[in-house]
Amino acid sequence: MIFEKRSRWPAVVKNAAVPRLRAMCGINDVAITFVNHATFLIQHRGLNILTDPIWSLRASPIRWLGPKRVREPGVPIDELPRIDVILISHNHYDHLDLDTLRCLQQKFSPIVLVAAGDRELVRSIGFTRVHEFDWWENFEVKPGCKVTFAPTQHFSARGLRDRQKSLWGSYLIQEGDRRVYFGGDSGYSTHFSEIRRRLGSPDIALLGIGAYEPRWFMRPMHMNPAEAVQAHQDLGAKQSIGMHHGTFQMSHEAIERPLQDLAAAVEAAGVDPTSFITLREGETRIYRAR
Repeated sequence: MIFEKRSRWPAVVKNAAVPRLRAMCGINDVAITFVNHATFLIQHRGLNILTDPIWSLRASPIRWLGPKRVREPGVPIDELPRIDVILISHNHYDHLDLDTLRCLQQKFSPIVLVAAGDRELVRSIGFTRVHEFDWWENFEVKPGCKVTFAPTQHFSARGLRDRQKSLWGSYLIQEGDRRVYFGGDSGYSTHFSEIRRRLGSPDIALLGIGAYEPRWFMRPMHMNPAEAVQAHQDLGAKQSIGMHHGTFQMSHEAIERPLQDLAAAVEAAGVDPTSFITLREGETRIYRAR
């Protein structure tokens, strides 16, 4: 089992053509655009939020080595709207990408929300409005919009000597009666039920479904699709969207496996297949006001 075969991903995958970003249609609508990996653009009430942004060629501290993207981001960075807030779930290179953050700082100078221990790293590249969280702390990014940092089952490290020196987690964005949950990286655990109990069920949950093989190694840190479906149920999410697949090969499963396994898991759990979906890179889904 230790020497399980690693699937070979294609070197390049061409993104499907999708319509470009659309304007919001109503004050209480929520627009979710999948960029790539764990990067989403969340738009609600005039606020534009990016999650774990990465536009770099590699998810690595070395520009010529490490996981290399097989597809382009679904939205070119130059076509982004004004970005108001960036959420960083933890400090792994595929989630906290300094080159991307430098570009976003120069273009927009947004607020950045980070896990405890990551503030100085982000401030070192020019950000001035950086808020650092412990689990269950919250921060009002604008009047009426509260963001809460919640637990996940994962770890942190950017080198050999800083493992667990900073925190990791997820975010619950609440404005009015709309809640969006960004799950970051996580293995499956009871924290999803605790988040529902303490913060309420999200309207939309963004959950990892990739980088899960081999299970003996990946289980504590990344959910497989069946576990993601269970997390969807634990959260009581009205809509879940899968992420963390199809961009960088970081594990053994084939590039198409997460989507295949998600379809099977949804069917096995008896879950409405429209309630847990994936988006194509660059695709936007608008969730209308209730």
